[in-house]
Amino acid sequence: MSELHDRPDSPCIGVCSTLFDEVCKGCGRTASEVSNWVFFSEDEKRAIWERITREGTAMRFCDDTVTSQPSQP
Repeated sequence: MSELHDRPDSPCIGVCSTLFDEVCKGCGRTASEVSNWVFFSEDEKRAIWERITREGTAMRFCDDTVTSQPSQP
């Protein structure tokens, strides 16, 4: 199974917070990435997943109990 299929379709953890900047503190995506997620190709989604994973600053990567929640677009 590919790496893309090992994770949820969306990085969303249901904790949407931008604190008045362009990046969601819950998932690490920009506001544009969040609103356009359903329109992105698999390659675009993979690139975003790779970036937010590499950055590792979103709540999704900081608390194991949060990441176990079902993902939402």
